[in-house]
Amino acid sequence: MSEARERTMSSSTHILGIRHHGPGSARAVRSALDELDPTLVLIEGPPELDKVAPLVAAADMRPPVAGLCYAVDDPAVAAFYPMAVFSPEWVALRWADEHGRPARFLDLPAANSLVSKEDRDANRFDPIATLAEAAGYDDAERWWEDAIELRYHGLDVFDAVLDAMRTLREGQDIDLETRRREAAMRRVMRAARRAEPGTIAVVCGAWHAPVLVPDTFPSATSDNALLKGLRTTKVAATWVPWTSTRLARASGYGAGIDSPGWYHHLFTAPDEVVTRWLVRVARLLRGEQHDVSSASVIEAVRLAHALAGLRDRPLPGLNEVLEAAQAVLGGGSPVPMRLVARRLLVGDILGRVPADTPMVPLARDLAATRKSLRMRMSAAEQTLDLDLRNESHLGRSKLLHRLLLLDVPWGQPAEVGRTRGTFREAWTLEWRPELEVALIEASGYGTTIEQAATAVVTQRAADADVGELAELVETTLVADLPAALATVLSAVDERAARQHDTTRLMAAVEPMARVRRYGNVRRADTELVQRVLAGVITRVAVGLPAACAALDEDAAATVRELVDGVQRGIALLDQDELRREWQRALGVVAEQPGVHGLVAGRATRLLLDAGLVDVAEAGRRLSLRLSPAADAVQAAGWLDGFLSGEAALLIHEPELLAVVDRWATGVDGEVFDHLLPLLRRTFADFAAAERRGIGEQVSRLDRGVTRTTRTDESDVDHERAARALPKLLEILQ
Repeated sequence: MSEARERTMSSSTHILGIRHHGPGSARAVRSALDELDPTLVLIEGPPELDKVAPLVAAADMRPPVAGLCYAVDDPAVAAFYPMAVFSPEWVALRWADEHGRPARFLDLPAANSLVSKEDRDANRFDPIATLAEAAGYDDAERWWEDAIELRYHGLDVFDAVLDAMRTLREGQDIDLETRRREAAMRRVMRAARRAEPGTIAVVCGAWHAPVLVPDTFPSATSDNALLKGLRTTKVAATWVPWTSTRLARASGYGAGIDSPGWYHHLFTAPDEVVTRWLVRVARLLRGEQHDVSSASVIEAVRLAHALAGLRDRPLPGLNEVLEAAQAVLGGGSPVPMRLVARRLLVGDILGRVPADTPMVPLARDLAATRKSLRMRMSAAEQTLDLDLRNESHLGRSKLLHRLLLLDVPWGQPAEVGRTRGTFREAWTLEWRPELEVALIEASGYGTTIEQAATAVVTQRAADADVGELAELVETTLVADLPAALATVLSAVDERAARQHDTTRLMAAVEPMARVRRYGNVRRADTELVQRVLAGVITRVAVGLPAACAALDEDAAATVRELVDGVQRGIALLDQDELRREWQRALGVVAEQPGVHGLVAGRATRLLLDAGLVDVAEAGRRLSLRLSPAADAVQAAGWLDGFLSGEAALLIHEPELLAVVDRWATGVDGEVFDHLLPLLRRTFADFAAAERRGIGEQVSRLDRGVTRTTRTDESDVDHERAARALPKLLEILQ
């Protein structure tokens, strides 16, 4: 019996140093607990989890799950303690429950750790990597697999771990956070040893094991000094579902592992680990229409064992299994293995917690609502197509929009803007563990999803300007919050009356017009929206000429976009009186001196499209703006505003095209270089077919030049052509 075993046996306290989320460690813990049969099991974790530990016995508790501790006054301050079926901590909890033994947690309380200001050591010592290097391995994970995961151990392995960690800790400068955690662990152990005369098993991270051997404890006074004066906060604890994806190191989880799906398989496969895994790979590839035969699976198993033998490994590890799968089942291609990596190595398992798990009322309301709507949470990304004419589908849409208001993005709209104007709506759903914390944070707004979303809208409306309020009107409509909608509309009406910045009012028109036009899709009464919107449009029409005066380049571009937005809103409403008010304002702006060309040109184009200006008049204004006496930059801006939209205007109206052509060919060379980016921006928005059509029309224009048909290439002046080529290349790039 080793010296470490003698010390731990004499004190009836056994230290089981483990690696978090290690199936080999989990098997060893289960074997050790069976052998020791302790009367008390202590597990690394905040003591606040003691209250919810009994829930592991529930039939509907399914890992991966995580203990969650959060500050009651500030739920965003929280910490997760994930456990998978192959986590030693979970195995210890389940063993204690199955054998009727108490299990408690030992660590620094979350009440202290959540408000600790100590910096974590980003370059913390890695004992596993050090042991692997000492054993001659260049890969720490491969060494761990060979030494622990691919072998079966009993109690003796923990003596070896204890001795190894004691050696590694010698001469190490242990950070203050770790020393405080270990002092807190010893404090729990002292209390347990006083209260429990029987055998105690302590399941903890291997790094802490040497300082938790009772015979080596420092004095209680020194531990208390380390813990004295720590700040505290009120903490609540619960269990939340976790995902296999979040167990992966790639997710950013500090104690994460590379392949949680593989570790789950190692722990749960009753026998023939390699064969069963490759059968799963074959089944997955067949489901994706890859041709994989049973004979190929047999050959892959043989290859994996052969590779393990060549590399002097006790059994095939993950590398050998993946190489064999790619070579035989994937035909040597890495492409199928990406699917294997995503679906099998990591997986998309979502855990489950019992219905009586402590929850904030908001989370309980969400659970009840999604159950009534038959919406299942999943860690895998899925698409949800909704038909808003269906009552159940409409309810799902409302729920997802309300959750977005609460910053709980379970779903994201799959197509932005499509949801307002049709009966169809698409969402991408993915449940992530951090959304549990987001729900707790949002619980301060109310006890139900509807109540909390209404409170959020009301709070946002208090400080929003008219444009933001208009967007909020639309958001409130799709979330079906009638009480909040009345509040927001009242704020819009009141602020619009006091708003002297016409551009802010313009920003409000289009979203409110969408609400008015498509409210019937969601069975909402939008008569109040109509009254408020009519007032806003009237104020916009009155203030538009003044808002368009004395604009610089950036301001003109902004106003042009706002003008287009109002135009789209007016078109949606299809109300003659409001349209006439708007068009009168556009008429004033189109001919008002001092208006930036970008805005004046856009106003003229909109009047032309509405039939209020004919082609001849538009040509006259275009000729005036593009005359040699006009400023060329302003002329280019006017042309940009006028032509934005459809190219059909130039294709089917040669009179207008001729004006543009004469101006472009008559501009001075140096000025043209300056205008070129502006012109390219204008024409770049046209489709390729439209640009080609314009070019064909230009070729047919009569510029007063006699065209002759050349049949002899000798007529070409190559020297002059060579001088023009650099400029042509610059234009075409």
